[in-house]
Amino acid sequence: MFNLISLKVKCPVCGHSLMNEKQLVDNCPSIQLGVMVGEKKGTINLSSVYESYNYLSDIETPENELIRLFCPHCNSEIKSRTDCDACNAPMIPLDLELGGNVSICSRIGCTNHFVKFVDFSFALKQLYIDSGYLERPYDEDMTGSWKPLGMSADEEEKIEVIKTGTFLHTYCPYCKKSLIEKGTIKLKVKRNGKSGFLMLSPYLNVFTSKSTIYLPENEFIGDISCFHCDKTLILSDEKCKECGSDIARIMVSARKRLFDFYICSKKGCKWHGLSKEDINDIRLEDSLEW
Repeated sequence: MFNLISLKVKCPVCGHSLMNEKQLVDNCPSIQLGVMVGEKKGTINLSSVYESYNYLSDIETPENELIRLFCPHCNSEIKSRTDCDACNAPMIPLDLELGGNVSICSRIGCTNHFVKFVDFSFALKQLYIDSGYLERPYDEDMTGSWKPLGMSADEEEKIEVIKTGTFLHTYCPYCKKSLIEKGTIKLKVKRNGKSGFLMLSPYLNVFTSKSTIYLPENEFIGDISCFHCDKTLILSDEKCKECGSDIARIMVSARKRLFDFYICSKKGCKWHGLSKEDINDIRLEDSLEW
């Protein structure tokens, strides 16, 4: 329902914000809490993207273990009397800054959670305003007045500029089927024997993401493939120009034709680029490529 919306939460005990603007998870501000697993204490940063299960922790978090979460401001343990419908572990409630709350399961690996708004229509509208999605066209004009410095008038006529915020209609380079599903770019991922899906923002230079399996920040995601034909999108002979990781190839439609679009396979890296052939005809506004 919320696609790639980031939720802002606060402590239900003292009311202080739990958002950490500097420590990003899924390229969004994270929810920072104290954590206990058994006798070990540490800090955990949860993804604020709804239905994402990614996090960073400075202590080990073994699968199926129960965690206890604490407010970093008042040090109160955050807990409730409600148990998870899926695994019977205690649910942990966090207050939404907009009113209402989001509850997450305390069992590591369980994906059960739910959101309750005080005023659903107001909250949903505000979420989209805060995330920059409200009134954003589904299909924007892919040309613009922006041009790289030093571009001549003749070059400007030949080069197509795709503006920041443009919706990228994305396709598999093999079966040519659309990779857009429910307003996101959907990719199949495999990591450490687990399979799931990675959802990326389809808007150029908007780097929000979420996944159905745990994908650690700043690490190689794993194999990335088309969810239709299951062919890998990872290129064995190309590397990210920013961090040196493997890159994946998808196809994006421009005004004139389809072109190859490359993304880095390292979680959190924002590099993306074009082929040497396409770079003469197309520019991506605000891209790290130039």
